[in-house]
Amino acid sequence: MATSLTHIARLLSWGRILARHGALRIIEDAPATPGPVRRLCRIARFGARVPAVPDYAGAFRAIGPAAIKLGQTLATRPDLVGDDAAHNLLALQDSLPPVPFAAIRAEIENAFGRPVSDLFAEIEEEPVGAASIAQVHRGRLHDGRPVAIKVLRPGIRDKFAHDISTYEWAAAHLEALGGEAGRLRPRLIIANFRRWTLRELDLRREAASSSELANVMAGVEHYRVPTIDWDRTCGRVLTMEWIDGIKVSDHAALRAAGHDLPDLARRLVIAFLTQAIHAGYFHADMHQGNLFIQADGTIAAIDFGIMGRINRQARVWLGEILHGLTTGNYRRVAEIHFEAQYVPSYHSVEEFATALRAVGEPMRGKPVKDLSVGQMLDGLFAITRDFDMVTQPHLLLLQKTMVMVEGLATSLDPDINMWNVSGPFVSAWMRDELGPEAAIAERAQGVMKTLRRLPEVIDQLENMVPKKGAAPEPPPLPEITLMWSGGQRNLIRFATYVVAALAGGLATWMVTAWH
Repeated sequence: MATSLTHIARLLSWGRILARHGALRIIEDAPATPGPVRRLCRIARFGARVPAVPDYAGAFRAIGPAAIKLGQTLATRPDLVGDDAAHNLLALQDSLPPVPFAAIRAEIENAFGRPVSDLFAEIEEEPVGAASIAQVHRGRLHDGRPVAIKVLRPGIRDKFAHDISTYEWAAAHLEALGGEAGRLRPRLIIANFRRWTLRELDLRREAASSSELANVMAGVEHYRVPTIDWDRTCGRVLTMEWIDGIKVSDHAALRAAGHDLPDLARRLVIAFLTQAIHAGYFHADMHQGNLFIQADGTIAAIDFGIMGRINRQARVWLGEILHGLTTGNYRRVAEIHFEAQYVPSYHSVEEFATALRAVGEPMRGKPVKDLSVGQMLDGLFAITRDFDMVTQPHLLLLQKTMVMVEGLATSLDPDINMWNVSGPFVSAWMRDELGPEAAIAERAQGVMKTLRRLPEVIDQLENMVPKKGAAPEPPPLPEITLMWSGGQRNLIRFATYVVAALAGGLATWMVTAWH
């Protein structure tokens, strides 16, 4: 287990790397950056040669895989980091230095305990993609079928464990200081970050996610999820059918192939809404490197290491919130926030409705190209501090993915009206979910379920009272011994406390900034 000094050393080392790449400037210049973090940035870059043009991708790549995953998240948020930083960070999603094929071959053979020649007729040594956690090679089975072979980078699990343990340590110390950190709940955010990344580090989980999403989208035309080869899939290796297509980001090639880009944009949005609103299970890494357009216009998705889930009640609330904002029913949107316990009950529903009006009204009447789901979400989160809204980690992936999908859709069709595309879908879903037929069916199902559980209800009366809210139970948090506990007050402890607080602030601010 790493000591406090080890964590401090890592944090300061990362800060120095950011400084050398000019990547601290964006943190220093942000108005919302806390004073201690801004001062630490100045210390970290003291004496460093700071380039005129920041290299954010280079900084995150130099820090390590956990930072790369953070950088990939920030690449989807130009509203937070700026267009230049977001464009620079896109390099983290498609082009990283590959691992030599000899190490990949050894990883495959160690994973299966068999020679590669027994598993595949051929594997191309040059990877088709190299990311922070794994790289992908094209291969061919003995029956001639082309496949994509995804292999974890050697030693990646240990590296991730070390880095995330420092994130947890920094978050615990920052949260212990109280104030704004208590509302943002950095420890819980890091706990969810750990869960998401651990899923990515087990390729069997990704294979299962792919299979589940294929079932969810089975009835949707022109949307495809590759088939998994389970005989050649394990925790460190994933084999799936090869997908031929044009990357969704290659607009020139799409036009040359005769594809209707505005139609692709609309179908992309509907595909996401089908997953998130209708099924409550969605592909949460829908960046431009993970979506291909096939010859017949089918959208083919890959890379299911990050998936999101939303339970039914949260989806109902989300649908009502989107519908209320688009129709100007701010009172109902405010009531939902109180029903969901997102806003503490000691606040006024009327005052919160007025704050929501300040977010929604500036967007009403604007030209189609200026309407933005991302702007609406940013406006919503801007008022959270005034109303003591705590972070809802189960909605973070949804927020990130909604902004990502909007960015892809507007790149295909700058004049797309996100409200006009999503509004009819959300309204139809709400009619199905909240209409009289749905209410009767739900009530009947509830009665039957209660009758089946009658013996248990008699024995445990408390089970008759359902839990309020739609947020899932938070994951267990690791026990972190704070450095200033135990009653030691000597000078060394005090100095260490100061350094840890500043370093922890920087690391956790970076992780939570995209919220």
